Amino acid sequence: MTARVLDGKVVAESIYAALEAKVTARLAAGGTTALVAGLNANEDVSAILVQMPMPAHVDTEAVIEAISPVKDVDGLHPFNAGRLALGEPVVKPCTPAGILELLGRYEIPLAGRRAVVVGRSNLVGKPVALLLLQAHATVTICHSRTEGLDAVCREADVLVSAIGKTFYIQPSWVKPGAAVIDVGVSRRDGRLAGDVSPEVVEVAGWLTPNPGGVGPMTRAMLVSNTYDAEVRRRP
Repeated sequence: MTARVLDGKVVAESIYAALEAKVTARLAAGGTTALVAGLNANEDVSAILVQMPMPAHVDTEAVIEAISPVKDVDGLHPFNAGRLALGEPVVKPCTPAGILELLGRYEIPLAGRRAVVVGRSNLVGKPVALLLLQAHATVTICHSRTEGLDAVCREADVLVSAIGKTFYIQPSWVKPGAAVIDVGVSRRDGRLAGDVSPEVVEVAGWLTPNPGGVGPMTRAMLVSNTYDAEVRRRP
C-alpha cells in the first residue's frame, strides 16, 4: 500500500486563489479605504501595513493616506514621511530602519563616510537616504538617469542598492572594503536574487546575502514598529 500525499501546497494555493477573488471583488466595489477605516477604528488592530505594489486599479496614495498615522508601521503616511524628512521620525520605515540597525550592530562607521543609495523609491531609497543623512553620512541618491553610475558607486564607503535588477551592481563598481547592502529582489531561474553580483564578495568588506540579509531585518523592524504602535495607542 502506498500512502497518498497530503499536498499542502496545492490546498494552500486554492485558498490563496479564493481569497484573491474575494479581495479583488471588494476592491472593485471601492471598499479599500472603507476597509482601512474599519481597521483604524478596530481596537483589536495594533498596526496596518500596506503591501506594495498594489493592483493597478487601486489608488495607492488614497489607501496610504487613509491609514491612521498611529497604526502606520511602515512610515508611508504623509505625516510620518514628513516627520522623517524633518529629522524627527515617529515611525521609521521597516526596511530602511532594518538596514541602519544592521549597520549599527556590526559597528560599521557612518559619520563622515560617503554613502550611495541606488534607487529613489518612497519605500526604501528616499527613507534610507534620510536615515543615513541623520547618521551624519554624506549621501548621494542615484537612479535610472544618473550618469556614470559605476563611478559614483565606486566612491561609496556604504553602498545600498534597491532597484530590483538581478546582479546589476558589478564588482568593478565597488570600492574595496565597502559595506554593500543588497535590498533588491528579483528572480533568476526560479530563484530569488538580488541587485548585487555574487562576485562582489571578493571586493567588499561587508556584504548582505540575498536572500537572508535585509529581509529578516525588515521583518524584525515590522514587529518592533508594531509593538511601538501599540504602546503609542495605549501608553
